[in-house]
Amino acid sequence: MDDMYREQILEHSKHPHNFGTLEEPSVSREEFNPLCGDRVRMDLQITDGVITDVRFSGRGCAISQASASLLTDELRGMKVEDAKVYRKEDLLELIGIPLAKNPVRLKCALLSLKALKAGLYGVGHIHDDDEEE
Repeated sequence: MDDMYREQILEHSKHPHNFGTLEEPSVSREEFNPLCGDRVRMDLQITDGVITDVRFSGRGCAISQASASLLTDELRGMKVEDAKVYRKEDLLELIGIPLAKNPVRLKCALLSLKALKAGLYGVGHIHDDDEEE
């Protein structure tokens, strides 16, 4: 079996953590990879500047779905400011697979991070539960 589909990727794609949607998320953003058709939506609940709950939904290859699952595990309890500066290298290290030679798979792996950043930087609107708009 190819290194790319090692056990962790297969496990997270078959049994993703935090899969679903939040009823009233503070941030919600969906991103689409036109090269392969993968979609990932990230829903975040933010309280006092901290991500208190996170869910993802979507469809696509094992890498895009496993990457989203792994990222959601990392995000719960993280300060929004830290999530805003979470780097693609951090996610790629978390996934643990070499993708530098495969740009299509790299876009799949980073789709959830793209949705996270677009949502947090205001492409999707942020509502903090404890702040008025």
